[in-house]
Amino acid sequence: MKHRILGSLLALFGSIAVQAQQASVRVAAKASTASRAPAPAAPADPAATYAATIQQADLRRHLTTLASDEFQGRETGQAGQKLAADYLTKQMAALGLQGPVRGSDNPYQQPFQVERGTAVAGGYLQVNGQKYTWLHDFFSYGPLLSPFPAATVGQPVFAGFGIDQANYSDYTGLDVQGKDVLVLMGEPQDARGRNLLTGTKEGGEWESGVKKIMTAKQKGARSIFFLTFGSTPDFQAQAARLAPALSEPAFALSDPGAEVADPEREEAPSGIGVYLVSPELGQQLAGTTEANLRGYVGAIGKKKGPVPVTFHPPAFTVFLPQRQEKLTTENVLGFLEGTDRKAEVLVVSAHYDHLGVKHDTIYNGADDDGSGTTAVLEIAQAFSQAKKDGHGPRRSILFLLTTGEEEGLFGSQYYTGHPVLPLATTVANLNIDMVGRTDKTHAGKPDFVYVVGSDKLSWELHTINEAANTKYGHLTLDYAYNADDDPEQLYYRSDHYNFAKHKIPVAFFTSGLHADYHKATDDVDKIEFEPLEKRTRLIFHTAWELANRDNRVALDATKP
Repeated sequence: MKHRILGSLLALFGSIAVQAQQASVRVAAKASTASRAPAPAAPADPAATYAATIQQADLRRHLTTLASDEFQGRETGQAGQKLAADYLTKQMAALGLQGPVRGSDNPYQQPFQVERGTAVAGGYLQVNGQKYTWLHDFFSYGPLLSPFPAATVGQPVFAGFGIDQANYSDYTGLDVQGKDVLVLMGEPQDARGRNLLTGTKEGGEWESGVKKIMTAKQKGARSIFFLTFGSTPDFQAQAARLAPALSEPAFALSDPGAEVADPEREEAPSGIGVYLVSPELGQQLAGTTEANLRGYVGAIGKKKGPVPVTFHPPAFTVFLPQRQEKLTTENVLGFLEGTDRKAEVLVVSAHYDHLGVKHDTIYNGADDDGSGTTAVLEIAQAFSQAKKDGHGPRRSILFLLTTGEEEGLFGSQYYTGHPVLPLATTVANLNIDMVGRTDKTHAGKPDFVYVVGSDKLSWELHTINEAANTKYGHLTLDYAYNADDDPEQLYYRSDHYNFAKHKIPVAFFTSGLHADYHKATDDVDKIEFEPLEKRTRLIFHTAWELANRDNRVALDATKP
């Protein structure tokens, strides 16, 4: 599951702006299908018959291989990831699944390129003859490909709060194409602390900063710098705490294809530098003092709208050296053709990449997401056996194992930007990420699974999953992570999200976060295989219904 960085960094100083103004995110094929009892010629309940072929022993066998040291943590573009891709490809072929990728050397693999940048020591920003240090006086949000790999003269433009909407725009008369935008954190308020945009004391859609980044990029800005002032935490201490994460290699998708924005959630885009700066550096960049910034904010509150800027940002020089390289990585796909409704496709997905090797320690990622990957393999095995027995699904099924998820949901983004099968005929996506553990909330009660997103685009999908659970699964379905205000925001943090952005109904299955999440201790010996088997069988039953019902699932999130 993708680690959330943007939200934590921008939220870090979000309250600062408010304070300042008030002061003025199978398969090694079963060795032989003969070892399985043959399915009855006409089973009374084929769904139950084939769900029973999903077995703990096979889940354990696959996961023990994928999460072994031999696969070196399966980091995107590295040797271990490619070993995993080859292993998964062999399992798909052994099951009799088709390789659907045209134009590839291997029809089971969809290759694409990512760019990786690794920070090099020596980054700085110099303004008014004073040199400020990266990761001390300013930092980027999360690892990021540097737009300043060589010493570059900045072209600063102060854009107030960075807001641009019908009744309030800081961009009026400004040209920021190719330039470096300076903006204040937060949203404007009046003298009583009421938000000028919402009319209440509650923040609006511009407060987090993400919409400001989107707007700056859309207007052609090269970078955006968030300025802090007033009563702040120790900026340097916070920067030092975040330095290890910010020094990790950064990734970007070389060719994302057609990008689709989610109207429910603006995302920080790639292709623009995003930086937070210390109060002192912010004042230097703006070419003014804290008192003048306070006066500017106070004037906005008094006028209840933008006011002219009386200070002028000076030119500056920025240098953020980075070693950049292109890597090739691969999604793995297996296709099972349907019968009378074969033109329609159900996608069952999981990501098989993980964090690789850090400081000579292998991060095996048994739960994240070896567990989801093995679940997809077992579901593929069950459907494949059903087809061999003459009970194949009516709709086609694509088993999609993605790479690059940990670096930015890149595998699913690339697939949806370059679909092997038409998105218009893709009926739903069932995505599986971390389903092998029991979290603290359910300690002692492992018969559960979190379901996220099933009701956001299709209430019918939601009810189908609940009906499958009532009839077969008998698990506790927990929707805590599905709440719009849930702080973890898991709906946006795994591969289903890229399908949802294309208005394809999704359901995301997980057993939640735990103490070993993104740590080297996420190993096979901590996986609970009985609950993993039960969760995998439930997802199979939901997939069975989606693949065999008369009508494709409706795109309608309205509860009857």
